[in-house]
Amino acid sequence: MSQKSSGGEFVAGFLVGALIGAAAAILFAPQSGEETRVMIHDKGIELKDRAEELSVEARRRAEEAQAQAKGKAQEIQTRVKQAIEEGKATATTKKADLLTELEVEQAPAGSEA
Repeated sequence: MSQKSSGGEFVAGFLVGALIGAAAAILFAPQSGEETRVMIHDKGIELKDRAEELSVEARRRAEEAQAQAKGKAQEIQTRVKQAIEEGKATATTKKADLLTELEVEQAPAGSEA
């Protein structure tokens, strides 16, 4: 799991670094105010598009993870039910064996009385 979270942390760090770098480039660029405003507008649109792409990808991955978790939960539930049924069958068999053994032990005692 740590690999998945570190991937998200990397992306977040990368985006923050990109924003800081873009801000520094804008502040120190030898451009007119109009050119700077156009550049800021264009970069804003690019970042918005990229954020939307990342959002769609994150949603897709979350849905995949949810589907996998649901499948594993159903598999575990099936195994638990099977184990319970096997336990019940074993208990019933053991009970029958013990009752038979008890009857055998009590039979000689009952015939002597």
